[in-house]
Amino acid sequence: MTTHAAERRDQFKKDVGGLDLDTGKSGSDAKVRITGLALMIVGTAAAFITYISSLTQADLRNIASYQILATAFLALTVIGAALYLAGAVSKVLRLWLVRQLLEGQAHTDQIAEALKG
Repeated sequence: MTTHAAERRDQFKKDVGGLDLDTGKSGSDAKVRITGLALMIVGTAAAFITYISSLTQADLRNIASYQILATAFLALTVIGAALYLAGAVSKVLRLWLVRQLLEGQAHTDQIAEALKG
C-alpha cells in the first residue's frame, strides 16, 4: 500500500470522527453475513449427504422424496448466499454514503469560501 493511500485513509477516518455520527458498529451486518455463510455451508453439505443417501434407494418414490429434500437444502444454500451478499453490500453502501456526505460537505465549504472572497 502506498503512503498516499494510507494518508487518505487516515484523513477519511479523521473526517468521519469529526462528523459526530452514530458509529455504533453495525453488528447486524456481521451477524447476517455469518448466518448466510452458515446456511450456505449447511445447505450444501446436507444436499450432498442427501444425494449420497438417495443412491442406496431403489424405489422411485423414495428417490423422489430425496430429490425434494435435496432441492430444499439447495434453496437454503441460495437463501444463505442472498443473506451474505446483502450484508456485504450494505457495508459497502454505508461506507459509500459516508464518503458522499464528506465530499458534499467539502464542496459546500468550497462554495461558501468562494462566496466570501
